[in-house]
Amino acid sequence: MPELSLAQAEIIADETLKKGREIKAKPLTVVVLDQGGHYKVVKREDGCGLLRADIARAKAWGVLGMGQAGRELARRAESMPVFFTGLAAISGGKLVPLPGGVLIHTPEGELVGSVGVSGDLSEVDEQCAVHGIKAAGLVPETGE
Repeated sequence: MPELSLAQAEIIADETLKKGREIKAKPLTVVVLDQGGHYKVVKREDGCGLLRADIARAKAWGVLGMGQAGRELARRAESMPVFFTGLAAISGGKLVPLPGGVLIHTPEGELVGSVGVSGDLSEVDEQCAVHGIKAAGLVPETGE
C-alpha cells in the first residue's frame, strides 16, 4: 500500500501556502494527514485566527472519515442536516463538511491522505490545497 511521504506532505503544505500568497488570500493554515488520519505536516501562517488549525484538521479528518471530499460533504450536509449534526457529535467536532478538505490520491488512484486548509473563503482554501497536491505530483479529489 503506498504511503504519503513526509517530503510529499511538505511540498503540499509549502505549495498550498505559496498559492495563497500568489492570489493574496488571507493568512492560511494547512494540515496534511496520512491515510490513517495522522498528522504529517501542520503549517500556520502569521495572522491566522486561533481556531484555524482545528478547522483545517477537521476538514482533512472529515473527508478521510467519510471517504468523500469536502465539496461533496457540504452538499450532503445541506440535504441531511440531522445526520451531519450526529456526525459532528460522534467525531467530537472533528468533522467540518466544507470545501477546503481535499482527498489525496496517487496517480494510480490509491488514497494516501488528505489536506485541510482554513483561513479564507472555503473555495479559496480548496483552490490552494488543489495546487499544493498537484505540485507534489499527486491527484486531488474535491468532490466536483
